[in-house]
Amino acid sequence: MKILVVDDELAICEILQYNLETEGYEVDTVNSAEEALALNLTEYALILLDVMMENMSGFQMAHKMKENPATAQIPIIFITALDGENHMVKGLNIGADDYIVKPLSMRTVKARVNAVLRRVYPHGMRNGTSAETVCYEGIVLDLKAKTVSLDHQELPCTKLEFELLSFLLQHPGTVYSREDLLKYCWPQNTYVLDRTVDVNITRLRKKLGPYGKQIKTRVGYGYCFEK
Repeated sequence: MKILVVDDELAICEILQYNLETEGYEVDTVNSAEEALALNLTEYALILLDVMMENMSGFQMAHKMKENPATAQIPIIFITALDGENHMVKGLNIGADDYIVKPLSMRTVKARVNAVLRRVYPHGMRNGTSAETVCYEGIVLDLKAKTVSLDHQELPCTKLEFELLSFLLQHPGTVYSREDLLKYCWPQNTYVLDRTVDVNITRLRKKLGPYGKQIKTRVGYGYCFEK
């Protein structure tokens, strides 16, 4: 699982990265909310977020994340020097999953991180997103409701289009042949021509608008979703 640490204190970033990596997590660090928001946040299972930073605060960044369907479900743990019940209540009301006050006990941090991840992802991760959603920038797939939204608008899709997009999004960068896609996305014991895959991929690309270009053709091999 990937964790992002957002803190303007380099020493805090380094110590958190070291300790969380010893727990087996993959950890990235940035030193401002602006840097964090420029990343593809859907790749991360959890964000450790400092509150008091220059320009944009951690509270402001969290608000932006919760307003965006693609990042609204990513758990956040605030890490801050701001003590007191009012600050903690504010952070939790924004939608944070926990609130840890500095100075940090690494034993406590690791325990809190493990607890949040166990609670939010009881069945593990799907490509850096929750077990119920798969996201890429403005594309959000709800795996339970079987719906697709594109830049906050519901996108009507056929069952095959949903299955194709879901499969490719959950395996980014991997090239699948037409035979593979027929095997994984089409109903079993259904006879269709390889060309049927091409037709459905073309339709899906058109529906995805500017995101359609992320579905790449590898001539002689097949298709993949490139992030």
